[in-house]
Order: sequence, then structure tokens, then C-alpha cells
Amino acid sequence: MADGFHGKTVLIPGGGRGIGYAAGAMMARGGAKVALADVVGDRAQEAAASLKDETGAETLGIACDITDMEQVKHMVAKTETALGPVNVMVNTAAIVADKTFMESTPDDWKEMLDICLYGSMNVIHAVLPGMVERANGRIVCLASDAARTGQARHSYYAAAKGGVIALVKSIAQEVGRNGVTLNVVSPGATDTELRQGREKEVLAAIGKERFAKREQAILRMYPTRRLGQPDDIAEGIVYLCGDGASWVTGQVLSINGGFAMV
Repeated sequence: MADGFHGKTVLIPGGGRGIGYAAGAMMARGGAKVALADVVGDRAQEAAASLKDETGAETLGIACDITDMEQVKHMVAKTETALGPVNVMVNTAAIVADKTFMESTPDDWKEMLDICLYGSMNVIHAVLPGMVERANGRIVCLASDAARTGQARHSYYAAAKGGVIALVKSIAQEVGRNGVTLNVVSPGATDTELRQGREKEVLAAIGKERFAKREQAILRMYPTRRLGQPDDIAEGIVYLCGDGASWVTGQVLSINGGFAMV
């Protein structure tokens, strides 16, 4: 699946762990040079070192808050200086929320939109001109099927990810003639460090008995009866970033264990 990445430079905001790291590892094994960015600089550096040890690839760890356009520009410039022009950009940086809309506040909405929607705008805007100039590029952003079906306790998360889907589809129409594709991967519940951290908070809030029932109820929503693993999602990302997907653009690929069939 990861063949054909030899010599390509891959930039992954949010790649310090989870799905982003898994996708970076797959492309690194296929010959890519990989820059992993994370809002926590130490995590980015440690992830890049681990990826180099694991795959032997050229790697780079970069601290970047994708809500800050100046930091995003620095991230892209540093990547291109160290590894070469960005051929592939996968934005996996995100936060999650678990509140009803009435429990949420405008500050909650702003943080979500700043990271998930405006952050996507920032990173796409920073890499797109170079890709258009070189007449080649792959961009993949992560969303959620909550954006397409709605999901209780995820209202403003769904709204932000719905914006990402509309953003990607619209830009794909603008730059397809320039050899640049943009697509969305829409994961179901995936056993990442981000989810594990949130689940610990839920456990502390509701107790072991209610938490166990909640977990069972979640698994019943999935025909496969399991949560996703980072590699499950990474496989789809790698496909969309590869040469075999050159005629795929403006699409939403759901990888969700059957949770939503849209």
C-alpha cells in the first residue's frame, strides 16, 4: 500500500501520535521523508526520533500550533529546508469534545473551530501554492461522520468537521487541473492517545460501572464490534496520498467499522 513514496516529503500536523504517526510510519517505510508536527514540541521531537529508529527514514519533529498562521508558515519553511518541497500534507491535528450543546460555551466553540476548521485552512493555505506551482500534491484532512449524520454531545465538533469537508471539496474543484488532489478521511472511534485521555476523564466522572455499560453500548454501534486502531485509518490515508489515487479528489472516505453507512 505504501509503495511509491520514495523521495517524497510528507508533512503531518498532529503527527506526534495516533493516526498521524501511523500514517507517517507507513509512508516512511515506502521511502518518504517525514516531518511530524505537534503543538507539544517535545512530543514531535520524540516521535520523529522514534520514527527514524523504526524505519530508517529522514524525519523531522516540529513544534507548531496550527491556529497560528506564522507558526504554520515556519513549519512549512522548516520542513522544506530540511527535507525538500512538501509533496504530501496530512492534517490530523484536532481536539474532541463530549458535551451537550446547552452545556457548551462560546469559548468551547471558538477553540474547536480555531483548531479543527481554521487550523485546516491555515495548513492547506501554507502548502497549496507550492503544490500548484509544481503541478503535483496530495492533501488529506481528517473529519468525522458526525459531520454528515450528526451526533449527540458532538454538536460543535460536528460543525467544525462539516466545515472541513466543505472546505476540502471546494478547494479540490479549484486546483484539480493543477495536479493537486484533496480528500477527507472520516474515522470512527479510534483507540488513539487522544481518545484514551478523554475516556479517562469520563471514567473519573461517571465511575466504573456506568463506564463499562457505556463502553458496551459504544461497541454495539459498530457492526465490527471493535474500535478502530490507528493503522486502520492510516491505510486509507496512505492510499489517498499515493500515485494510485491520482484520479480521486474531493471525496470523503469513511473508515468507521460500519458505524455510519453514508
